[in-house]
Formats: sequence, structure tokens, C-alpha cells
Amino acid sequence: MTYIQGSHHVTLSVGHAQEDVDFHTRLLGLRFIKKTVLYDGSTPVYHLYYSNATGEASSVITTFAWAQHGIHGTRGTNQAREVLLSVPEESLNYWEKRFREHGIDATNVEVFERRRILFHHPSGIEYALVGNIGDPRRPYAGNGVPEEYGIHGIHGTAIHAHTPERTVEFAESVFHSEGHITEDGHRAAFQVGNDKFGNFVEVVGNRKDEQGTWSFGAGTYHHFAWNAESLENQLALRFTIEGAGYTDISELKDRTYFKSVYCRMPGGALFELAVTHDEGGWDCDESPEELGQRFMLPPQFEAEREQIMSQLEPIVVDA
Repeated sequence: MTYIQGSHHVTLSVGHAQEDVDFHTRLLGLRFIKKTVLYDGSTPVYHLYYSNATGEASSVITTFAWAQHGIHGTRGTNQAREVLLSVPEESLNYWEKRFREHGIDATNVEVFERRRILFHHPSGIEYALVGNIGDPRRPYAGNGVPEEYGIHGIHGTAIHAHTPERTVEFAESVFHSEGHITEDGHRAAFQVGNDKFGNFVEVVGNRKDEQGTWSFGAGTYHHFAWNAESLENQLALRFTIEGAGYTDISELKDRTYFKSVYCRMPGGALFELAVTHDEGGWDCDESPEELGQRFMLPPQFEAEREQIMSQLEPIVVDA
């Protein structure tokens, strides 16, 4: 029987690398755990990784910095759009004050009878801190953010779709949604997989915006990754999805730290099925204590290290 454990990571196409580092570490207090490059194509593009204290699956945000190369995307409908992060419910007043002190425009709203704070990445991507009770994932204490107020990890993703019912149908038929759907205006929410936290999917009916970018481009959400837990289960999930007629699915790709298969949903969002395999993990090339301190390249790019580094903007990460 196939299954999805929960979320694994989220990947975004952002603007400049330094502003992305500052946003995720200096503002949000996340841990910087990996500096490498995009494995696809020939253009050298930073791939930066951030997480909670332990770097566990369901806590990781990764970004591609595209502005240096003049490549920008368009946010719209039929794509994942909103990064939802889980924080302790009692921390929201702290975050509201922190955003104000850092000159960040932020808005308090109530969605599904739960308070959240809306704000934006410097490249324009929509973020929300969602208050949760009892999230066991351990926050990172960094850049002035106390552990008790820190970000636990991913809360979920919000997808904008012209026909949101197609996204719900896909989740119910082949993607292991747990069945209970909550609605709030034009927004519906459900959970996918076995985990209690980090696996919410919100689907927003959006027929006013034009089609959003599916290719790489600064300012857009690229994909949401799910934890398939084992390579055997990942393969079975792929067969199940293809067997149901959703054939827009990739071959297996080795990302060093995990192995992945990508699937385009009927609502337009790109999903990834990721497995942190035995030879992978964030500490396969750096010790747990030294994560993010070195510029890591896959073996096939190592001979070009000097050339690649000369083509990338230098970045500074606070210890």
C-alpha cells in the first residue's frame, strides 16, 4: 500500500541571494544549512537551504536566486503561491512586534478560525506565520529569535487554481488526503499524509489572475515536496499516479541529499515526491555542526568550482 508521510521541503525562485539569506536568517531566525547550486541546466544558480534546529523533513525551505541572471517570473493562478510556516500560537504577538521593528509590512488575519500573520519575501512571494498548539518540531534559536517563539517548520502550502475542485479531486483519488475538507470563503483546506503537522494544503479559487509562471523565475513559488519516506514507496506512488492517468511525472532525479520525482497537478502546482535515502541527508557532506559553512557542489560540477564561484554573487551568512 502506498502512502505519503507528510511534507519534506518547499522550493522557491527568489531574487538576489543576499537579500534571501537576510530574510530567512536575520528576520525569520531560521538555520542556514546548505549552500550549493541548481543541478538542472547549465546556468550557475545558487541553491540555498534553511531549516529549523534539526533540519528534519517538513522544516526545510530551499531557494534558487535568479535575479542575478535577470530571470523573473509571474505570480498568478494555477500555481502554488503561499508559503505557510508553523509557529507557536503564543508567539504571534512577538512576531508582529519583530516585523514592525524591522520595517516589514505585516497583516493580522483570521483564516479557518486561526490567527496568522501575512507578509512578503523581498522578491514578492507571499508568506504567512500560522499559530499552532503542540507542534513538536524544534525551532532554531538564531538572530535574536528565542527558541520558544521560533518557527517549527512548514505548516503547508496554498495553491491558487482556476478550477480548485480538480486539485481536491487529485488529492482525494491518488494523493492520500485524509478526507476532511474545511472551507473558508474561496479557500478550502485538507491534510495530506500521516503527519499531524506540516502537511496542510489550502486551495484558493482564483479566476481573476492570469496563469502564473511554471518555469524558473524570481518571485515565484517553484514546488512543494512531500516525504515519500522510502524509494520503494516513492516508486509505488509514481506507478499509482501514472496509473490514474496523471502522466505528467518525471523520472527519478538524484539531488545528493534526497532523491526526487516531480508531478504536475491538474490545478497547476508542481509537487515533488522526495526521499532522504541512506547515502543522503544534509550531513552526508558536512558534519551536523558545520552545516551551511562550505560551498558544496555535486561531483559532476567539482572540476568547474572556480569558474562557478566567479559567476555567483558573494553572500555573507551570520554564524
